[in-house]
Amino acid sequence: MEPFMPQLVYFEPRALEYPLGRELKEKFEKLNLEIRETTSHNQIRDLPGDNENQKYRNAKSTLVVGIRKTLKFDTSKPSAEYAIPLATGCMGHCHYCYLQTTLGSKPYIRTYVNLDDIFDQALKYMDERKPEITRFEAACTSDIVGLDHLTHSLKKTIEFIGQSEFGRLRFVTKFHHVDHLLNANHNGKTRFRFSVNSRYVIKNFEPGTSSFEDRLSAARKVAKAKYPLGFIVAPIYLHEDWKEGYRELFERLSGELAGLEIPDLTFELIQHRFTKPAKNVIAKRYPKTKLEMDEEKRKYKWGRYGIGKYVYPTEEANELETTIRQYINEYFPNAVIEYFT
Repeated sequence: MEPFMPQLVYFEPRALEYPLGRELKEKFEKLNLEIRETTSHNQIRDLPGDNENQKYRNAKSTLVVGIRKTLKFDTSKPSAEYAIPLATGCMGHCHYCYLQTTLGSKPYIRTYVNLDDIFDQALKYMDERKPEITRFEAACTSDIVGLDHLTHSLKKTIEFIGQSEFGRLRFVTKFHHVDHLLNANHNGKTRFRFSVNSRYVIKNFEPGTSSFEDRLSAARKVAKAKYPLGFIVAPIYLHEDWKEGYRELFERLSGELAGLEIPDLTFELIQHRFTKPAKNVIAKRYPKTKLEMDEEKRKYKWGRYGIGKYVYPTEEANELETTIRQYINEYFPNAVIEYFT
């Protein structure tokens, strides 16, 4: 698939006070893209489209160039201390994605150009925690790789963390456009992770993302560039013949990585889950989805901040975990499984 190119671009006026903002404006003008001005990256009110679904699809091809005013970083997933805010929103159309609800009425893609401010804040967090390592996650609210061929914000962040003493960076992607990142001075301090899944899940629920083959080819390049490498298998989904589907995933993964030295390979395992608000949004945006979201077939699990989600019942979840762990131990006996959730 071709790299993402927005059809419509908005700029906050203050974004042009930063070198990256000016660089992007010049780039998009040369490409003859439609450019508009907005007072705030949170206030895009005039997206084209006759109805909500059209506006949603147009939003997915709209880029907003702004500045990140709130520099307090969110605490991140189990795998990192902080989320580093480089972008918000994603060009993919994954039916199950939690961004469907967290971004709500603002599914357009935002990139932030005040990188020095963001890096200064990251340094403060590292200083507060040293001599402990501070890990930053760059893909909590976006698929940053899918955008970075335009901005190179991620590349600059990789090199910023590469020069730090106590920082580490991680992100996950479903896109294969990694060539510009291969020569970054990462110094082994950035873990590059790819999201992978069974053929059934990718085909039915991940439109607008790179193919499995392209992701694996990119993973090979990343491993050869000596990045620490990992894979997230998510969402692990109970579909017909799921055991054969996931075995094939690990067979193909093993074959593609054969002959490469990957000293610290990691896997993160996340079962499919959904919230009631997510179910409603997904049903509206993807009315023909095959995604199973029957509360009667699930177990309700309380989450952080009092927001509950529907996960697989304990017995099914245990079978999923046992099966996937077995495949990883079989095909990648030296890999570390960081968690199953």
